[in-house]
Amino acid sequence: MNIGIDMMGGDFAPLEAVKGVKEYLSGHNIPATLFLIGDEAQIKELLKQHEVSLENIKIIPSEEVIGMQEHPTKALKEKKKSSIAIGFHLLASGKMDAFISAGNTGAMLVGALFSIKALEGVIRPTISSIVPKADGGTGLLLDVGLNADCKPEQLNQFAIMGSVYAQLVLGIDNPKVGLVNVGEEEGKGNLLLQATYPLLKENKHINFIGNIEGRDVLQPKADVMVCEGFTGNIILKMAESLYEISQQRKVKDDFFERFNFEIYGGTPVLGVAKPVIIGHGISGARAFMNMIHLAQIMLEKDVMQKMKEELS
Repeated sequence: MNIGIDMMGGDFAPLEAVKGVKEYLSGHNIPATLFLIGDEAQIKELLKQHEVSLENIKIIPSEEVIGMQEHPTKALKEKKKSSIAIGFHLLASGKMDAFISAGNTGAMLVGALFSIKALEGVIRPTISSIVPKADGGTGLLLDVGLNADCKPEQLNQFAIMGSVYAQLVLGIDNPKVGLVNVGEEEGKGNLLLQATYPLLKENKHINFIGNIEGRDVLQPKADVMVCEGFTGNIILKMAESLYEISQQRKVKDDFFERFNFEIYGGTPVLGVAKPVIIGHGISGARAFMNMIHLAQIMLEKDVMQKMKEELS
């Protein structure tokens, strides 16, 4: 398998990306072939400095970089020689099987949506986030920002895709699906949630347990938590603040340590034909290593094909 990495994306590129590549190659018995896309001179020098084996590496030169503040669609059109644009070209043409970047999030989303397309039948792809549970388990929250406004049919699809991901990647057998709402009783919520509930209730592809409230998000009540991106993004950012506060106050607690995004690497775009993983702009070596590993797992377990089967 061939996994592409945007070596120029992120606040600490390409140094932390190179260090992440080294950690991945040294920690996996059968590593994937890595396509390192970026400034060839910089990448080669850093690989040499950090004594990274070139056995599973192919360097793909790029001449441009899409900055974090650039308009995604405009940048992709105008910067054809950028690391992100080249990455999506290689992904779409079949030369790579997955693509990773900690660069411009908008450009990565636009590239995923228009370069490799959505799976057949998917109304809109989604992005999810790992949520640590108080009992030591792990949950999945989706959508967390890609789709601020949704239709009931979209949330129904998010539940299916989230269930497949939780089962294959997180290792949760028969994951419990909950609809994030303002109350537990059926009939609660706004028009969107009232219309979504019966769809989830009748969906034979998921293990729907009903509505869950905000207080349930960090508890083991549900494994897959479904909401539109507006609500999901607020929950995600609030969860991230828990880790920041614990660090500021020097609180040493295993639960809060699990809110460190670098443990999980990045966020996969679910509902597109090939794995596209988006990292945080401040990603360090550990995050890059985990993003590469996540891409490998998704390819090995053929997550996208399984989602396609369940959705059809």
